[in-house]
Amino acid sequence: MPNTEKPKILVVNDDPASLLALTSLLEQWAEESNYDVLSARSGQDALRQVLRHDFAVILLDVNMPGMDGFETAEAIHQRPRSADIPIIFVTAFLADEIDRLKAYQRGAADFLFTPVIPQVLRAKVQVFVALAMKNEQLKRQAEKLSQRTTELTATNKRLVCEMEERRAAERKSSAKDEFLAMLGHELRNPLSAISSASSLLGLPSAGVESVGRARLIIQRQTQHLSRIVDDLLDLSRAMSGKILLSKKRLDLGPLVAGCLDTFRATGRTAGYQLNSRTGPGWVDGDPTRLEQIATNLIDNALKYTPSGGEIEIAIDTAGDDVVLIVRDSGVGIPPDLIPHVFDVFVQGSISIDRSQGGLGIGLSLVRRLVELHGGSVSATSAGSGNGSTFEIRLPRAEAAVAVDAPASAVSADGKPTVLLIEDNDDGREMMATMLGSYGYAVIQARDGLEGVELAASERPGVALVDIGLPGIDGYEVARRLRKDAATRGIRLIALTGYGLAEDQRRVLEAGFDLHMVKPVDLATLLSQLAEPADA
Repeated sequence: MPNTEKPKILVVNDDPASLLALTSLLEQWAEESNYDVLSARSGQDALRQVLRHDFAVILLDVNMPGMDGFETAEAIHQRPRSADIPIIFVTAFLADEIDRLKAYQRGAADFLFTPVIPQVLRAKVQVFVALAMKNEQLKRQAEKLSQRTTELTATNKRLVCEMEERRAAERKSSAKDEFLAMLGHELRNPLSAISSASSLLGLPSAGVESVGRARLIIQRQTQHLSRIVDDLLDLSRAMSGKILLSKKRLDLGPLVAGCLDTFRATGRTAGYQLNSRTGPGWVDGDPTRLEQIATNLIDNALKYTPSGGEIEIAIDTAGDDVVLIVRDSGVGIPPDLIPHVFDVFVQGSISIDRSQGGLGIGLSLVRRLVELHGGSVSATSAGSGNGSTFEIRLPRAEAAVAVDAPASAVSADGKPTVLLIEDNDDGREMMATMLGSYGYAVIQARDGLEGVELAASERPGVALVDIGLPGIDGYEVARRLRKDAATRGIRLIALTGYGLAEDQRRVLEAGFDLHMVKPVDLATLLSQLAEPADA
């Protein structure tokens, strides 16, 4: 019953005189005992009252026409809301044992016999009124306790959440500090080597062998610095959602096989037992980003596996997925690090010498690139010293139908002629020399207009176009070549120092097939030059 209401007593009697006498007696003590009195003149009327109110006790006449007291009591106690209301039967005669049994079976709490003795009536009613008030008090206390428990539970959850957030912030801050320390280490080492090699080149006494070694050191360390910058920029773009994928239908098997060939060519796999099983696995993806994913995973396996260890690379199909697995027998991953291995800046145990090297962002970049392709990545390990397994799942696509490539200028060994449009003389000369050393015939143009003319007359298979050109820029070069039916089939690759999502979008909208950021990785460029013009 509501907290503001007094306990209620219901008197049920079909005789008006008896009903008046009982209600009058009860109302004499109502104010003192703090209760209200209601009345009903039939069983049906009593049921209607019970539907509207809660009662501390019901005084119910046994002998009533129509629905007698026993039937009324049974109906009242059949309803869940009123099932526990105590009933005192009022009868004008001494009930025999059978009647008493019948009454108790109908839920009787007590009996009153007429003529009613006022003191007995008052005593019995006060017991049930006091019981109702105590029950209401307990109910209110239970509600307050429940409310307090709910408040304490919410407060506890909030405190636990705040503690977790604080610990996470502390871990993140610590991870960032460690990352900055690692970044400084990773930048200073190659810069120190470059500085020393540059000083050696300036010495009059430096021999030919020393000069050659110094140049190799500068080249190698410059590539290392370039990879660090690329990883940082790619991670920043991936985290802010600014990487745009240039997707096409491709087979993941040859792409991963090409990555392995690059590692073999650079001597990275020497001393390892390398097992590869790269079956066909067709996906819709950005070849540059997929190559980046595979390269980072293989590099991670090599980095954390001692020489003589085993590395396995496999490509399979499983239902609607293409699965790339990279498994190693290296140092493994501690159980507490498994849930965080793809988090930004997370790396294994940080040692002073940091023999493994790296910035700890490679796996985080892998996860973001995989998710951009609609896939998933997971890591498992049996613990420290037991190796680790990384699994990439990408949505499977139907195999591409081979089509004949349009005719274009090719060298005797089948390599396409390359048109290089670059206004920087040194950069153009070095790029042409490198491509020429790999067997490519290279046509050079100093500006955009000259490049368009050479493309129309020489019909190269591929055009490498700098964006910042005098006269007309690289975007306009691409638009003009795509408009002309004679040059429409040339594979166009943009070379630019800008790598933001907006730059890539403008490049693709202008008609380029691919966007590459300077300094261009030679292995990646060579793999792209091997692609057919309509790939």
